[in-house]
Amino acid sequence: MSYFNVSVKKPVLMGAIAVLLLMVIAGCSGSNNKAASNKDAQESASPATATQSPQTAEPAVGGTFVYGRPASVTSLDLHNQITSNNAFAIDKVFESLVAFDSKGEIVDWLAKSHSISEDGLTYTFELRDGLKFSNGTDVTAKDAVFSLERHLKVGGPLAISAKVGTIKAQDNKTLVITLKEPYTPFISELSNFSNGILPNNFGGVSEEEFFKKPIGTGPFVVESWDTAGDLSFTKNKFYWQEGKPYIDKLVYKLIEDDSQAINQLKAGEVNAIESLALQNANEIKDGADTKVITNGSWVTEQLFFNTLDEHFSDVHVRRALALALDREGLTKALTFGYAQTANSLLPTTIPYNSNDTIKALNFNVEAAKEELAKSAFPNGFTTKLLVASGNSTRAQEAQIIQAAGQTIGITIEIESIELATFRERFFAYDFAAMLNSGQADSPEANSIIAFQTDPEGFSKSYWTHYTNDEVTKLLYEGQKTADGDARAQIYTKLLQTLADEVPYIPLYYPDVLKGIRSSVDGLVVLPNGSARFEDVRISQ
Repeated sequence: MSYFNVSVKKPVLMGAIAVLLLMVIAGCSGSNNKAASNKDAQESASPATATQSPQTAEPAVGGTFVYGRPASVTSLDLHNQITSNNAFAIDKVFESLVAFDSKGEIVDWLAKSHSISEDGLTYTFELRDGLKFSNGTDVTAKDAVFSLERHLKVGGPLAISAKVGTIKAQDNKTLVITLKEPYTPFISELSNFSNGILPNNFGGVSEEEFFKKPIGTGPFVVESWDTAGDLSFTKNKFYWQEGKPYIDKLVYKLIEDDSQAINQLKAGEVNAIESLALQNANEIKDGADTKVITNGSWVTEQLFFNTLDEHFSDVHVRRALALALDREGLTKALTFGYAQTANSLLPTTIPYNSNDTIKALNFNVEAAKEELAKSAFPNGFTTKLLVASGNSTRAQEAQIIQAAGQTIGITIEIESIELATFRERFFAYDFAAMLNSGQADSPEANSIIAFQTDPEGFSKSYWTHYTNDEVTKLLYEGQKTADGDARAQIYTKLLQTLADEVPYIPLYYPDVLKGIRSSVDGLVVLPNGSARFEDVRISQ
């Protein structure tokens, strides 16, 4: 679950905040447990999609593509990482047996085919012919065995949750995985970057040495790397997709400031920027030499509560703040049409989201006051909201939440700190409330739900330590139940409980936005926020 950051340059005026607090959220009706396609999500969330600017020349093969990013790459160890700054570099070097496409559909990748036994316990993968690592050595099923067993041993933030019995190489090209019990999300979770294939025994070097300059099957190879700055890739000349990547070099350029990123894109100093400030989207879309590409995302922007905190351990306090907050008004003010207001934890691009059937705690200040009166703090209290600095969207969200709290007697002090310290703080439960986002790493409901509801999991319910035995029971039932109506009913019940007890308040589902130069063709945006560069060409 990688952390997704969106940003806006200019602050919201206090008058706009006042208007927001007067807006009423409209109720939703109907039923839909299927994920909307990313195209549908884009059309409903975005008033304008990218159009291809006229090209002055045919896209060329070769050249260097410079990608502006707000954070540097600090580690390439696929089994020990989770944040997007690292994940979206790891997935350029390592690839998995199956992957997901831009619509979020599972496709065979390093495996040319796969099959699942009728009882859901045996998974068989046939590797593609001619697969090689970036050093030219052949990829075999033994490499896959080593990679997945290492993942099982390490665990890490995206641990393999299935109860695996055996992982065996039936022959050089055939991998067979047997589970001890059915685990429906398994095939989807195998598409995570964390299940990439690396050489058996790290190719004969130490782990430390290997991850400084790793060998994988991906389209790119690490050339140079500053953990506090830029990372440069060169093309993998042994890549299994013939003729790709088309570019010779990919540079991840560190640009921490939104304004600088926009200016460098306009000036042509970068070919694209990873995190496009929402307020600049239409400006870049309409630019003479720039355009915007967008996709539906697997992200839910949220307000998180530390349920170990004396105030937010009280469900009535959490419900009161949820009722005091105008989520629809916040979404309209801050996302410029590039997001949907959230009713449930799951984005509409993920199956079983129930976003149109969940009865969320909609904006109602009087009901909020009544709810607070039921709490242990009927006269209000003072608390703090933790926010990462440098993200102006989150800064504005914090102002709106602060104003909402004030309407019911909750004084919220905004504590803005730099990103690295922010992460350290919430990892240590050193916060009362915080703004962050939930990010699915695969097109599977369990990807977010497990991360945010399992009090014994890696993140302890996304560092909220929210614990509800019935929710935990439903979580495990959903993992074992085959896709269909029964699984849909489980997740609807679970999501409704979360909406009632609000250990976190889902705010909105943002689109993935990338700002790129008009001379760029073939950049593929994925719903997890990453991008594929193997088809990129640059017009001269």
